[in-house]
Amino acid sequence: MSGVAPLAYRLGEFHPFAAAEHNFVYLPAGALFELDEAAGRLIRRLEEGEVPHPALVDELMASGYERADAEALIGELRGARIIVAGDMVAAPMANPPADFPLQALVMNLTNQCNLACTYCYEFGADKIATPHGKPKYMSLETAKASVDFLLAQSAGRKAVHITFFGGETLMNFPLLRDVVAYARERAQGQGRSVGFSLTTNATLLSPAIIGFLSEHEIGVTVSIDGPPDLQDKRRVYKSGRGSYAVIEPKLRALIANHKTRAITARVTLTDGVTDVIRIYRHLKDNLGFHEVGFAPVTASNRQSYSIDDADMEGVIAQFHALADEWLEFALRGEMHGFSNVSETIGELVQGVNKSHPCGAGLGLLGVGPSGDLAPCHRFVDADSHTLGHVATGIDQGKRSDFLTRGHVGAKYDCQTCWARPLCAGGCHHEAFVRYGDTGHANLHYCDWIRDWTDICLRIYGALSVQNPGFLGRFAERRALS
Repeated sequence: MSGVAPLAYRLGEFHPFAAAEHNFVYLPAGALFELDEAAGRLIRRLEEGEVPHPALVDELMASGYERADAEALIGELRGARIIVAGDMVAAPMANPPADFPLQALVMNLTNQCNLACTYCYEFGADKIATPHGKPKYMSLETAKASVDFLLAQSAGRKAVHITFFGGETLMNFPLLRDVVAYARERAQGQGRSVGFSLTTNATLLSPAIIGFLSEHEIGVTVSIDGPPDLQDKRRVYKSGRGSYAVIEPKLRALIANHKTRAITARVTLTDGVTDVIRIYRHLKDNLGFHEVGFAPVTASNRQSYSIDDADMEGVIAQFHALADEWLEFALRGEMHGFSNVSETIGELVQGVNKSHPCGAGLGLLGVGPSGDLAPCHRFVDADSHTLGHVATGIDQGKRSDFLTRGHVGAKYDCQTCWARPLCAGGCHHEAFVRYGDTGHANLHYCDWIRDWTDICLRIYGALSVQNPGFLGRFAERRALS
């Protein structure tokens, strides 16, 4: 009678990287491990092919390990799925529960804007919104219903978040002011808290508005593309006049007088607006923004403002340079203002392993001036993506369809990508604009995402060795907004 063949081990799925002369692996579950010499040697051995369990134990013992220690090392690596045996495969990513409570609501207070940015996803050539016949400005009644909806749908959460959006958000500032008062009163009555943030083009800021935002601790993100020549290339009024001269003094007043929250700049990179380092220096060092983040334009590949491959390579090189700078600051215990690194490091510290690219349709929903619900602010006013109404609730069938298609497990191209725990296929809206399907992986950015994730992993590794205490600053996950 023949015996049962011993288990034969092979390498599992992981991404190896080195930092500060230490070796690490990043796993599909979003976990990070530092490898000691023995673990590294075992992995190098399995790179040559499968090894039966007894032979692997013998080789470890020959190198000086006690049997119990050899078995423990193999068990630890197997438990982490760094090595696997037989038909052992990674566990499939589970779906979030159907009753996943809301954490944040993006309220589009208006679908109107006083600028005519040429790349705007709401009003430009790639727009999917269908606002005809709908209210241009949200009413107080709809706003209150939106707040009540958020509180009712966030059962179990002690804190929720509202982000004000547009169009240009401040075109409906009186409503924003009323919503803050109403939401605070309603939340406090339930023994809960509510935080606020907004996105603005800064053209309508005034001393009174700045004072209100500071007094009520409302976070501010400003959409701005850099110094005058770059800002005025695409962020223009309907007449074609640039907006920089209007917003520059208002921004300085905002940054000087808003004392309670960090002021963030969000830059949209387009054809001709790719000088990342010059933009960063101007926004951070000249104007004084606390953080600056960059994103390539969301566009189909047929638009004139899309970034070509050559310019994208230049963007990546400049991202690398700013990432190196970020690490230099962090090693000194100082925060740098390049938020693209900070956000990724935060996700790595928190061990994020995404089933979906973001909170859209899960912990976050968008609501338009009409009260229609959408997966996020980018789908507001698009009839083809409505998920219900604040007065009648979420259409669970439509929500389930959106989340099923957007799940990383449904994206074939993502299944062999080591960066999927952080990416999960990329932005739903961008996928729809480019591929016509919110559940399509954003394949045009895959190489960039992998490169960028590797850079941030190396930063994380270096800090874990040389200044681990600094990583503690990223332990708390930010509100979905």
